[in-house]
Amino acid sequence: MPFIQLKSSKLHYRVMGHGPKALLAFHGYGQEGHYYDTMARTLQPDYTVFAIDLFFHGQSTLSKADQPLSKDNLQAFVQELLTKEKIDRFSVMAFSMGGKFALAVLEKFHGQMQELYLIAPDGIKTHLLYSLATYPGWMQGLFKRIVLRPTRFFKTLGWLEQKRWVDSGLVKFANWQMDSPQKRLRVYRSWTGFSNLTFDTRQIARLLNQSDIEVTVFLGKYDQIISHQRLQVFLKALKRHQLVLLQTGHTNLLYSVATWLRKHRSKTAN
Repeated sequence: MPFIQLKSSKLHYRVMGHGPKALLAFHGYGQEGHYYDTMARTLQPDYTVFAIDLFFHGQSTLSKADQPLSKDNLQAFVQELLTKEKIDRFSVMAFSMGGKFALAVLEKFHGQMQELYLIAPDGIKTHLLYSLATYPGWMQGLFKRIVLRPTRFFKTLGWLEQKRWVDSGLVKFANWQMDSPQKRLRVYRSWTGFSNLTFDTRQIARLLNQSDIEVTVFLGKYDQIISHQRLQVFLKALKRHQLVLLQTGHTNLLYSVATWLRKHRSKTAN
């Protein structure tokens, strides 16, 4: 699998397909680049998909000296990839946490972008837990203790679920993503390591409105992680975009989008 190395950090990616259009793909939390295999097959023969392993996922590594990841550092990695693969114009697709990377690429490379596919993207309206994790001082230390010793945290979540103050889907998602010490450590590293990937939603909307980038947003009707409601202000600020609301939750959304695109593209072709 090809990679880009800058100092002690490495960004791994896989190349899928042989189409004339280049698509940079960023996966969600707890995934790897290969989660785009089905999507890459769906997008044939039009696209070559460059599916990137986010740092702390797959084979990508971010050295302590490069943490937290800066937008300029991410720009350097992406520029190296574009140069290495001889890419001039390209599109971007991102799911969940990968949305932060997509928005950072948009800020730095919008003049070269053709299409932007946002699938339940994080980075537009930040989760409260993420904000707590990235606060300085004692709050970050408290969050680290919650992640590394989660017993009390999960008991509290269970109690909130019983009171119906927290959606059961969110509780299941949290349990799934934090059911081992390795997973909990990745949660902490990801949330703190990407703390500089924050965005002014109004600026992002202005940038898109002033560009020729085709924007498509996919959301799950039953998604409790990145809900339609969370993105309404951002979507209303866009002068033009396509919104696709699918009958699914968060976990299966990437696969559901591939299925929708397969049907949509076949109808268009006919």
